[in-house]
Amino acid sequence: MVQVALTPSDPLSLRSTAGALAARLPLIVMEARRIASVMSAGLHGRGRAGPGEAFWQYRNFMSGESANRIDWRRSARHDSTYFVREREWESPHSFYLWIDRSASMQFCSDHAPLSKGDRALIIGLALADLLVRSGESVALMGLTRPTASRHVIDLFAEAMIAQSAHRQDDIPDYSLTSRSEAILISDFLSPIDVVSKHLSILSALGAKGHLLQILDPVEVLFPFQGQMELMSIESDGKLDIGDAQAFRTSYLETMRNHRESLHNTAHKIGWHMDNHVTNSPASDALRNLILRMIAP
Repeated sequence: MVQVALTPSDPLSLRSTAGALAARLPLIVMEARRIASVMSAGLHGRGRAGPGEAFWQYRNFMSGESANRIDWRRSARHDSTYFVREREWESPHSFYLWIDRSASMQFCSDHAPLSKGDRALIIGLALADLLVRSGESVALMGLTRPTASRHVIDLFAEAMIAQSAHRQDDIPDYSLTSRSEAILISDFLSPIDVVSKHLSILSALGAKGHLLQILDPVEVLFPFQGQMELMSIESDGKLDIGDAQAFRTSYLETMRNHRESLHNTAHKIGWHMDNHVTNSPASDALRNLILRMIAP
């Protein structure tokens, strides 16, 4: 009988500690920066006039406006035209990012180039960088305050190293305001009622949100044969499934039902949900997410 662990059998020794995360982060950060840099050329923020500090544009002075809005230095270059100096609109809207770093996210089969957790970190950090480039503020949910710093990737990496992974097992339970937008990246393999509870709390005050479910190829296809025994990292439990091919039909139906339940749960609160498999390019998932978020 062949034993298959759909998650690693020893999370502490395999990569769930803060020290191990610190060892992996340089390569993760490098890849996140590379993807963000490649994609940034085709993405643009939503600059518009409003309260803020950065200069945006000059426009003609309009009748009825206060004279103290006139930029006299710029207007002095023209005989009969007055100009107003507009600042770029800075939105109080903030994005809150949660990246699942629980034990189940460390699974990586022979069919994938890296674990679900590392792919989640790459997508999440690259997303934060792209949002900041688009003029947005981003927070690492439960770890940092919203920031628009150009060094957001470094700030988030340092925050994750400083906090042990086991404290990031669950989606933080606090309500986000209607001016907030949540992005949750996980395999979302917890029971649907548990996920639904967390989403209800986050969206209670009207926050928008996006779910990105990340799965390993074997979790999607279950390409096993012969007599199998599955082992779980979340407990000491084992499951003798017998013939893998016979079990596959039941497994795929269960996963399909779970995925549909996640989509329905997100839809009910007005959130979006996308799926990503780790043998696909990270840029595909990132592009879908960023285009949803920077749309006016």
